[in-house]
Amino acid sequence: LTQALIKDKRLENLYVLAASQTRDKDALTKEGVGKVIDELSQNFEFVICDSPAGIETGAHLAMYFADEAIVVTNPEVSSVRDSDRMLGLLASKSRRAERVVKGEMLGVEDVEEILAIRLLGVIPESQAVLKASNQGVPVILDDQSDAGQAYGDAVDRLLGKEVAHRFLDVQKKGLMQRLFGGRE
Repeated sequence: LTQALIKDKRLENLYVLAASQTRDKDALTKEGVGKVIDELSQNFEFVICDSPAGIETGAHLAMYFADEAIVVTNPEVSSVRDSDRMLGLLASKSRRAERVVKGEMLGVEDVEEILAIRLLGVIPESQAVLKASNQGVPVILDDQSDAGQAYGDAVDRLLGKEVAHRFLDVQKKGLMQRLFGGRE
């Protein structure tokens, strides 16, 4: 497993474990994913699983072992419905939800933690995202852009820091801003 980890060149403590693109996507099993996550957890404080959109096997496996989940959505009906469905699955089909059903987690706080969601942040639309993607650089490293700052704020909140929410209001652009661009 350690040989498969790719060390990020920019961040000292960031490693990536890419999923195989050649294997059948149904080749992953709950036991296999659990074993990998358990082994990674012995060496890393955080193990973040980025799963595919929707409710396919990959998303189910990633959410099953989650201590915390970040559900990302777009302001489109289909995306919001998919996110709502994923929240329902997190509340009923994750390992934490199974523990509640078995009576292993009886505290009110535990139940609230599974069923409640909190807003980590709003990532504003930004040309910086496309630019960063084209350059192969995470937009969070662009702390001059609204998107980079918003991702940074979300990470800080995830780590327990009290950070005021920004970018909650949609900025409507006038004709000149849409034609000639504006602050990103």
